[in-house]
Amino acid sequence: MKLLATIAVLIVAAEHVGILALEMFFWDHEIGRKVFSMTPEQSAETAVLAANQGLYNGFLAAGLFWGVLAGKRDVIFFFLLCVMVAGVFGAVTAKPTILYTQAAPAAIAFILTALARPRKL
Repeated sequence: MKLLATIAVLIVAAEHVGILALEMFFWDHEIGRKVFSMTPEQSAETAVLAANQGLYNGFLAAGLFWGVLAGKRDVIFFFLLCVMVAGVFGAVTAKPTILYTQAAPAAIAFILTALARPRKL
């Protein structure tokens, strides 16, 4: 179960590296416009804001990688909770599918990590 939980956390972290790349480097390109249904004018006007969002997603990924590499479950839980909150907020304020693409994977990783907890006798 611990291996499955670790894989799930790493998938969430990798997803946020992808979001970082999309928001920081591809927002004002065809890829970003297609993903976020924007015109060239909209993407150009919001590119700086998107880069800021991308940086925050990078911090989420870094925190998850740190938690896994250091074996710190409390760090993993904290950053997964941050991802879940961001996903729910994004679903309510920006795009409902964010609930499934961001919050749900983090919730699954959170549950798997909780289930992988060493049992005390």
